[in-house]
Amino acid sequence: MPSHFPINHRLQPLYRFLAALAGAYVLAFGIAGVIRTAGKPFFDQVGNTEVLGLRSNMAFAILSIVAGAIVLGGALIGRNIDHFINLAAGLVFLVAGFLMMTLLQTNANFLNFKMATCIVSFVIGIVLFTAGLYGRVGADADHVQEEHFRAHAIDDPHEHRWTFHGAPPRPEENDPDVHRFA
Repeated sequence: MPSHFPINHRLQPLYRFLAALAGAYVLAFGIAGVIRTAGKPFFDQVGNTEVLGLRSNMAFAILSIVAGAIVLGGALIGRNIDHFINLAAGLVFLVAGFLMMTLLQTNANFLNFKMATCIVSFVIGIVLFTAGLYGRVGADADHVQEEHFRAHAIDDPHEHRWTFHGAPPRPEENDPDVHRFA
């Protein structure tokens, strides 16, 4: 189904802006986190160092810098690069939120998350994934063809392995297996 993501969606610039905003927030959080957690253990779970209202440690801050730079860079580059980056990053943020939520009250909470951090991770993940779904760009002809397919005006322009090619042939009346289950 990835071949049927909307092409040149009318709200694509808005979603790209929201993805850039999310990337800038994550990058700013990471930079502030590195500054605030300097000199503390890399995977510190004891300290309650807060950055922009969320707990952090040096490991989480560095991961945030990397993730924020990738998302922001993809949004600035555009083309279809941001489409793929936003889909992947959205899934990563959602999975990280769920994973860290399961580890909240354990010693395995290596990124020093709290529930608010999980919720922010979910929100950023949903924003990025949505931006990825509607961020695909292409030629005007591809856009028109995709819209005709969505309106059921034409058949699927792409051949898929799972394409339905009609019902199987009906058995002959003189076939002995026809009335086998009657």
